[in-house]
Amino acid sequence: MADRGVVLGEPGSVALEEIRVDPPGTGEVLVRIEASGVCHSDLHVIQEDGWHHTLPVLLGHEGAGTVVAVGDEDGAGGLREGDRVVLGWKAACGRCAMCLRGEPRQCKKPPAAPGRLHRHDGAELTPVLRTGTFATHTVVPAAAAVRVPLELPVEQACLLGCAVATGVMSVLETARVWEGARVAVIGCGAVGLSVIQGARIAGASEIRALDLDERKLEQAMQFGATHTEPGPVDFAFDVVGVTATFEQALGLIATGGTVVLIGLSPAGETATLDLPTLFGRRARILVSHGGDHLPQEDFPRLAQWALDGQLDLASMVSRTAPLEDWDDALSAMRGGDVIRTVLLP
Repeated sequence: MADRGVVLGEPGSVALEEIRVDPPGTGEVLVRIEASGVCHSDLHVIQEDGWHHTLPVLLGHEGAGTVVAVGDEDGAGGLREGDRVVLGWKAACGRCAMCLRGEPRQCKKPPAAPGRLHRHDGAELTPVLRTGTFATHTVVPAAAAVRVPLELPVEQACLLGCAVATGVMSVLETARVWEGARVAVIGCGAVGLSVIQGARIAGASEIRALDLDERKLEQAMQFGATHTEPGPVDFAFDVVGVTATFEQALGLIATGGTVVLIGLSPAGETATLDLPTLFGRRARILVSHGGDHLPQEDFPRLAQWALDGQLDLASMVSRTAPLEDWDDALSAMRGGDVIRTVLLP
């Protein structure tokens, strides 16, 4: 059977197409995608006409599946055919200035596997965030495929690739929330719920969930939120990334507090800062790039937390759907009807 993928061919034009997936090269692996979460970042790619990706674009970046071929065993990082893996879009290159100074979480040049994915007419596809998981197969660098236990259901495992790693690690790595801290989370979709879970794991004393959608507030309480109204906090996580939410986050922090910007802002979005107030509060503003997660280190421990019951992935999967239902899945996400739809190619 021919491979298929959801392709943004030109601005505003998205379709499920037949694609060609070439064999992996040196240091690469071919992965059969078995589950792919439908993340808001893919909608961002569509709305921003590719979001810095060269068209045509193969959508999807939150995926898990099985290794079906390796380019060469020496360069496969120990991966073998049949391994269950989660794909990581923030793998470290090991060669850039940040990696060489011992900060792989800040890597500026994550590895890619260009030239392996094509449309039926031969045009090269650009996979979203170097992964391209709205497809039956994809090719990624071996460093971007992280082995996880088979005991973790694949529809849960895929969430580690973006939403869960972004949310939990924004707490544990970007902000380094301490035990007993007060936390606010603005925007309680899949990433926001993962922030809430991260705050719970970190031992936060208060977790304030803030959202305009009452349904999301109810869900937030199930994942560990303690309050659903504003209050002074030590850490305010803006998972939305628009003017109103960022300014709200600034208004919530107590003296010495930290605002963490997680959400992808629309092009041209701005916010106004009162600098004397910022100075007087001794505030910090941090930007979380995917929670500054490092797939090789973080996916295994997140998977183990899920298996141990510390991290609830099962409740985040609202429904599963075939790849053909990608458009309906995006609509359900836009409407706030689901935490996560997972496509099963």
